[in-house]
Amino acid sequence: MIQLHGTLIKGIGGFYYVEAADRIYECKAKGINRRKGIAPLAGDTVTITVNNEGYASLDRVHDRKNFLIRPPVANVDKLFILASTCEPVPSTLVIDKMTALAQDKGIECAVVFTKEDLKEIDELVNIYRSSGFETYSVSSKSGKGVDEIREAVNGRICVFCGNSGVGKSTLLNALIPSLELETAAISDKLGRGRHTTRQVELFKVGSGYIADTPGFAAIDMTGMDLLIRKENLPFCFKEFLPYLGTCKFSSCTHVADKGCKICEAVEAGEIMKSRHESYVSMYNDVKDIKDWELR
Repeated sequence: MIQLHGTLIKGIGGFYYVEAADRIYECKAKGINRRKGIAPLAGDTVTITVNNEGYASLDRVHDRKNFLIRPPVANVDKLFILASTCEPVPSTLVIDKMTALAQDKGIECAVVFTKEDLKEIDELVNIYRSSGFETYSVSSKSGKGVDEIREAVNGRICVFCGNSGVGKSTLLNALIPSLELETAAISDKLGRGRHTTRQVELFKVGSGYIADTPGFAAIDMTGMDLLIRKENLPFCFKEFLPYLGTCKFSSCTHVADKGCKICEAVEAGEIMKSRHESYVSMYNDVKDIKDWELR
């Protein structure tokens, strides 16, 4: 028997698939994990034991540096937030909720606008580049931007998230030509794509991994466990950081307070207006929620 360290690629039907020593092993989890209340997640670093007949058991789940609940992914290095140029129309509020959530969890994030060949998006790209984010404009049809994404994934566990219909599966196919994921056309009636992704799974891209996720609804901020406390929220907008602590009043909410340096920066064009509007919307969502409700 040999023990190996590897990365959990996916779990389905009680079996776990682990990449270790340049191959993928199908494993059953040992009972000790269940007794400790540990649910193995895609992205986990694990130890497996392989016997002489090739049977493998998942023995240990190592400590995680972070994890997301929806979707269930561990040890995320970078969150790629995908939004289309059109069909469906991009929402800066939805994108900003995702960037704030990543910041709150200490996860690096990037913004990717797909379907660049259908509509110009210089204004949107400028919003996020000016706010300090890696921002990409890609076309899976022409291949523009695909190599940049591939390079950004190398050596990392990355999560691709985006609303149905933004082209996650199409971009994955462009990144991994051998991968034949289902793709779905936009529903004219609903104005959104039909779900084609059914479980979280890591796909190898160069020396890194991409986790495909089942739609933006699976990683939104509607659950209490994903709401950001109002005290923490300003720190989740990275362009606010240079101004924090400089407002006239220490109790400043940065919404419309007198002497607020962040509001002044918005008026001066130093902070993008749409980003501040998203902050105000998110602040209003949580301002009356008590700490005990967020536990």
